[in-house]
Parts: sequence; structure tokens; C-alpha cells
Amino acid sequence: MQLTLKRIVFSFLILITAGCASLFGQPLSGKQAVTQQDSLRGSLNENRTWWDVKKYAIYVEPDYASKTIKGYVQLTIQVIKNHPLMQLDLQEPMQIDRIESNGKTFSYTRNGNVFYVNIPGGFPINSRQTLLVHFSGKPVEAIRPPWDGGWIWKKDKAGNPWMSVACQGLGASVWYPCKDHQSDEPDEGAELRIVAPAGLTAVGNGRLINQSNLDSGRTVYTWEVKNPINNYNIIPYIGKYAHFSEVFDGEKGKLDCDYWVLEENLEKAKKQFQQVKPMLQCFEHWFGPYPFYEDGYKLVESPHLGMEHQSAVAYGNQYKNGYLGKDLSGTGWGLKWDFIIIHETGHEWFGNNITTKDIADMWVHEGFTNYSETIFTQCQNNLQAGNEYQIGSRRNIANDIPIIGQYGVNKEGSGDMYAKASSMIHIIRQLIGDDEKFRQLLRSLNKVYYHKTVSSAEIEAYINQFTGKDLTKIYDQYLRTIQIPVLEYRISKGRLSYRWANSIEGFNMPVKITVQDKTSWIQPGTDWKQLPGKNTVLVADPNFNIQVKQVN
Repeated sequence: MQLTLKRIVFSFLILITAGCASLFGQPLSGKQAVTQQDSLRGSLNENRTWWDVKKYAIYVEPDYASKTIKGYVQLTIQVIKNHPLMQLDLQEPMQIDRIESNGKTFSYTRNGNVFYVNIPGGFPINSRQTLLVHFSGKPVEAIRPPWDGGWIWKKDKAGNPWMSVACQGLGASVWYPCKDHQSDEPDEGAELRIVAPAGLTAVGNGRLINQSNLDSGRTVYTWEVKNPINNYNIIPYIGKYAHFSEVFDGEKGKLDCDYWVLEENLEKAKKQFQQVKPMLQCFEHWFGPYPFYEDGYKLVESPHLGMEHQSAVAYGNQYKNGYLGKDLSGTGWGLKWDFIIIHETGHEWFGNNITTKDIADMWVHEGFTNYSETIFTQCQNNLQAGNEYQIGSRRNIANDIPIIGQYGVNKEGSGDMYAKASSMIHIIRQLIGDDEKFRQLLRSLNKVYYHKTVSSAEIEAYINQFTGKDLTKIYDQYLRTIQIPVLEYRISKGRLSYRWANSIEGFNMPVKITVQDKTSWIQPGTDWKQLPGKNTVLVADPNFNIQVKQVN
């Protein structure tokens, strides 16, 4: 899910085999050498830290025929420190045309995907400033979105232009100038003004606050988000859209649910989107109130599979249950609901409400959201169904590289941030041993870190504190190595001994086992321990993502 593409999936069959590892963004988990551009994008250097983004107001006018865009960003910032140089991110081949503020025009230089804005003398500390940044150009085109990123120029079945953007991973700076770092969300939200050609409708995040006509039948649609939002979530959709809506009676009151779909798919959408209310009811019960009541909830049909665009979730699952009609778990449970509706909406809590500062920690987004699929399967059916879905999903684990990536250089870790991180969360649930307490943990995370950016270390420490358990070795084993722990056991003269192998030093995770029809908990270490009494074969609880091996 980010910047230079390093693991593009080449076919749908490979996608199914590889599982969720690269389903929804542009992965940045390859092993290429770190470049200066990687450091500029991924680090919080002195040219970025002196200013805090308060709001983005973006105006964009696309030209379908030439595949170009032009517009401006009204960037409102809070000055934290006096500094004469500002780093703005805008990826090649896009151009900044002019930068001005308070009647002054600022000069700038370019270094690849970074612009350095000269601010003689800097701005006064604690002042609030607004810069107007004009941009234009032919943005990178996404050929196979969302697996590669950029602007999307397609047509619907009737031949009408259909435009959007998918840029998680590649970054919002692929099309508009911004501080392209997850740690700094616009505290006061964003405004998106989109120019739509005659006969088409433009949809953006949040609520439609204005609609005005231009010449040649064009229309400007102004959408506003009041809550903080990730840069890559600010997305325009332009197409021949039809609209319908409903209201969900949620924990915080009335939640407006709006659906924008291609006119040709209106009846399909009305049927398929009936899954939304039961999903919202389930997720609010487990995760807490929907985090963006002020901005509403939307599904917007997109010219790609899907993405978690805040309050305007991209939907392109062809109105099928499962993942394009496939069950990624192989259990059958995944065919009972629409993967994109469930998964991408789960991100409203984990990824959009709780956002990681550095993409190296993206397991917090993807692991918990992947687990939302297990939660919904349980809500829809029962606990056993949820467990079976979760266990089946492990077939998507690659164990290629660690889940946590390299910090400060805009590099994710493994695509195992989906299924493997989810399996770790499932283990923690077993160790808590109390589903009500586990539910309260998930709700508490969304309350304590409401609209905040976090690190993996913060989330790990909070779970430890909340549960009263030191889970450090479990995090280190599953997030920071590619080793799946092996529970080795041996039998000598009827005596059963056990230990952890293929594990980090000091790994001591408790595990539930069954020996001779008797279920109990043991806490292996890396040295041999003996089970009292005479025993034979050992069976581990399948809810634990481990291997069991009898040795001599």
C-alpha cells in the first residue's frame, strides 16, 4: 500500500492465492535500497515539523480527453516554529504553478517529488497562515487500480466518462500538493470542490454543501468533511451517478447513509446495500459509535475494486458477495456477505479513526480491519462461524518479511499485516478469555485514540495495560519476525514434554491444548517442560496460529 510499486499483483488467481496481502493499495514492502526521495517522503524533517495542517480546501478540474487536471489547494496551517523553508509534496510529473499568501508570491525549488517553498524570515510563531497553491499537470494514471495508484480515467457501460483516484500507498501527492505524511491530518477537516462535465455528478467526502453551474453545462460540487481525515482518503468521484439514502439509528443518534451508484446499477445497489445497516449495528456494538456522524456514511461506486475513503467508501465489488464472488477464507462463510462493504467500512474505525503515524505500522489499520470480517461473520451467524472464518483466512499468510516495516522512509512491511496480524489479534482474544472484555478493548481503543494518529508501540502498550497481560513477546514474534511458533512435544515412557521452537528468545505464550480428551492451558517456554501424568498425543486449540510437531 504505498509509493513505488514493489509487489504488483499480476492476476486475480495470484490475488486469491496470496490472499489479502496486496488487495487494496499500492504495497511498498519490497527490499529495494532506500532513496533520498523515500526519506523525504517518510521522515518528519525540519521543513515539515514547523507547521501543522489545519485544513485542506481543494479545487480540482479534470479534463477527461487529455487526462490532465488543474486546480488549487487552499492550505491552512498553524505555525509551531519560525522556519524559512517549507516542504510541500507533489509527485512528478505534476507541477506547482504558483504559491501565494497575503498578497505575496513565494519562490520555490524542486527536488523530485518535493517542492521547497522559500518563506523569507518565516511566519510568526503560533500564527495561523493560509497559502494558495496552484497546481496542474497530467497525474500518474492508475492502470490496475487499486493495486497501482493514480488518477483513473474510465467509461461506464453506456460510454460516459467515469473518473476517480486511488492513492493509498502511492500518496495523495500524486495529484495535489500537501504534507504527504500520515502523522499530520487536517484537524479541521477538508473541503473538496470538484468540477464535473455536463451530465455528470461529482461526489466527495463528507456532505454536499454547495452546487453551482459553470459554462458549457459544467457543475461545481462542493463537499465538506468536518473531521480530521487522512490525505489519501480525500477523493473525487465523477460519473453518471444515481443517489438513494437511508437513516441508521445508531449509538450517537441518526446516521445519514448515502449511496451513489452508476444509474445502470441502481436496483442492484438497493438490494446489495441492505447489508449496511446490520453491519453498522454489529460494528458499533463491537467497536463503538461510527466515528464520523457529522460527515455521514457513504458508499460510492468506483471504477476499481474498493478503498476505505473516509465517509465516502469506494465500492467496486460488482454487487457480489465474497471478494468478487470468491471466499478468501475457503470456508464458505465469506460468501454470505459483501467483502468490500464489510472490510472497507471496518476501516472507518481502524485506519480512519485510528491512524498510524508511520506506514511501517499499518498492521494497526489492516490487522484490526481484517478482524472485523471475523467479527461480522460472528454477528451474522455465531462464534463458531467467526472462528472458522478466521482460521481459514490463515491460508493467505505468506510469512515473507516482517509485518512491521522500516520507519521514517515510507516503507510498509509484509502484506501479512492483514491475515497474520488478524490471527495475532485472535490469539489475544483467546488469552483474554472473556469476549465482553475483548469487546470493551476494541471499543476503548476507538475511544481513547478517537481521531488520533498513533504508533504500533502505543497500541501494544495500551492493550497490555487494558488486559493486564504482558503480550510483548507475542507482538515481537508475530509482527517482527516471519517465524510461526512451533509447539514441539515428545513422549518418553508415557511422559509428555513440550516447548516452543522456531520462536524468539523468551517466547512464553500460553496455549490451550487437549490431551486425552482433557482440555487445559499450558505455558511453554523455550526449554522443555513436562505435563503431569501419563499422556499421548497433543492437540492445540486451532484458534492459535501455531504449528504442532511431535519430535523424538
